Amino acid sequence: MRDVKGSTLTDRLAAAADAKAALVAKMKPRATVVDPLFDERAAMKAAELQAVREAREVEKAEARQVAQDRVAAAEAEVAATEAAELASKRGARKERKQLSKEEAKAKRDAKYAARKAR
Repeated sequence: MRDVKGSTLTDRLAAAADAKAALVAKMKPRATVVDPLFDERAAMKAAELQAVREAREVEKAEARQVAQDRVAAAEAEVAATEAAELASKRGARKERKQLSKEEAKAKRDAKYAARKAR
């Protein structure tokens, strides 16, 4: 500690001025250190962000493709089912027509045989 009793007015004034100068110096802005890799880091960050975006876009495209494949498979299954139903209906119709033709022929033959029998 300083000896306050043995000091003179000029000593006290000088000490006060030194203290005030120290406070002012503490408040002054200091010179900042500029990062030499600032621009490179920004470029690296931008490249990393671009890579992440591209990866997400690829994932989204794959997900869209999978969804489209599922829809196409479902549509193909429905189309195959409808085609099978149509084919069975056509087959049944052809069979009914064939039976109708056979019945008509049998009827004609019966008429012809009845005429011959007279």
